Amino acid sequence: MRACVSCSLASNRRCSGASVKRRQLGVMSGNSKTGASHERQYSNRRTPPRLPVVFDRFNSPLYFVTFCTEGRRKMLANPESHAAFCGFAERGWRERGIAVGRYVIMPDHVHVFVAGGQDFNLSQWVRQLKAALALGPRLWQRGFFDHLLRSEESYAEKWEYVHQNPVRAGLVTRVEDWPFHGEVVAIEHS
Repeated sequence: MRACVSCSLASNRRCSGASVKRRQLGVMSGNSKTGASHERQYSNRRTPPRLPVVFDRFNSPLYFVTFCTEGRRKMLANPESHAAFCGFAERGWRERGIAVGRYVIMPDHVHVFVAGGQDFNLSQWVRQLKAALALGPRLWQRGFFDHLLRSEESYAEKWEYVHQNPVRAGLVTRVEDWPFHGEVVAIEHS
């Protein structure tokens, strides 16, 4: 990815500046036949155009991710799933530099904080994690929820809320008693 000097948006292709000229002339990107503008290029991508700016600001963006089992079946809070999760996270850190920070595995969903480098593909990573945790056919609900964290305060707030999930769900009386949570890599986020 490189940033276009004319319009400051990141693109895999070199920008001819045509999108900037069309915007200055008030031409909508969908009406132009002169080539794809940045707006049109991003319409089919999962990464919004503002994220390259955020990625330049933070070395490794930190995501808060949640995904659920199909029909919210209670299948995950067990030692086998926990071991598979930790093994996947440790391999990702060792082999690709993908940092899994704090996490909580609930009976029917997973909360995890993850950071990857510039080439990190969150959708692909979640698919691979789901495959590593698969306990049978059609285990997972489609998709996942993700939120890009922008500050240490946001990380601490989200973690405190997520960390209390087992207590709020009535699974344990004290957070420390829930065995399916932890931190694989200490992530400092500022």
